Amino acid sequence: MAEKLQLELVTPYKKVLSEQVDMVTASGVLGEFTVLPGHAAFLTSLKIGELVYSKDGTISHLALNWGYFEVVDDRITILVETAERADEIDLERARTALGRAEEALGKLSREDRDFIFYEAALQRALIRMQVASKSNR
Repeated sequence: MAEKLQLELVTPYKKVLSEQVDMVTASGVLGEFTVLPGHAAFLTSLKIGELVYSKDGTISHLALNWGYFEVVDDRITILVETAERADEIDLERARTALGRAEEALGKLSREDRDFIFYEAALQRALIRMQVASKSNR
């Protein structure tokens, strides 16, 4: 069994991570899960959420926006729309986005076609704020 996992995280714009890590935790559509070396192969969809990984005792946090997570032979490949490290997140911008989403949702019913859009914006803002609070700024 391998001692480490090879983690590759890619967005449509760039490769965000390519590192040997000890552990990865992510938010799948069916719930949060953790992968350690020797994990069985699997593929799942990710929801808007936090990615946490450990490398040599250091914990890192990223905010992810939808995607896919695959594990094969101690190699993790994550494809997501966006990924932001905790220290890259503009907290004020996230708060502003949260306010806009809350205001819009207050005016819409669940049947409105824009409701899902603003609900996702709200989730993104909340996750970004949660992850930013874990930054070593």
